[in-house]
Amino acid sequence: MIEEPPFLTIHKGAPRPTQAQIDAFRGVPTGFVCDAMNGKGALDTAIGPIGFGRDYDCTCVGPALVADNGPAEILATLAAVSMIQPGDVVVAAVEGHQGCSASGDQLMGMMKNAGAAGFVTDGPMRDYEGIVEVGLPAFCTGLNPNSPYGSGPGAVGGAAVVGGMRIATGDMLIADRSGVVVVPFAEIDSVLAKLEEVKALEADLEAKVAAGFCAPLDLDALVAEGKAVVKG
Repeated sequence: MIEEPPFLTIHKGAPRPTQAQIDAFRGVPTGFVCDAMNGKGALDTAIGPIGFGRDYDCTCVGPALVADNGPAEILATLAAVSMIQPGDVVVAAVEGHQGCSASGDQLMGMMKNAGAAGFVTDGPMRDYEGIVEVGLPAFCTGLNPNSPYGSGPGAVGGAAVVGGMRIATGDMLIADRSGVVVVPFAEIDSVLAKLEEVKALEADLEAKVAAGFCAPLDLDALVAEGKAVVKG
């Protein structure tokens, strides 16, 4: 017989980005951040702003605080509320379970009161109108009014796989209407450095498109270099 797991495991001592690192991501589109990570970093497309962001501004930037609940559970998320540092984005992992909500409006209100900057889950949520009133940016898979349990086991302050990405407490999360992007803690500085190049390239291309540019490929050059052939 296996040993019963603890009701709750609390991980402490996770690294945390500096305020300067956090601020450097503010106002940056998620697409730019992905480009700075070679086109990767976003969670599965099933996870998006609640209500498609139509009723309030669902954008946030901040360090992840991971609550690993397991399916149909909420215990770790409840524990996370007591561990929130101002600016944290609470990540409630439920192993993609879609049978009940991962949070509702009252819990969202508690997170906002504790200073959270946002909430991300790989499950659905409930109490949509109340969540809109609370105004805390939320990213989930949809809506489901069924209730979760709070009996554990759960773990908070560690890491979990959410939306196909491993998220560890202290990783940077950048979220907007296009989705949620994870920057691993160890890569924050290198991504920020690359991000400056991406911003410059995007600004240059935006100016060209505004001026009428419409030739993303030089077909004649591709043919001349033998990378394309013309038939017919």
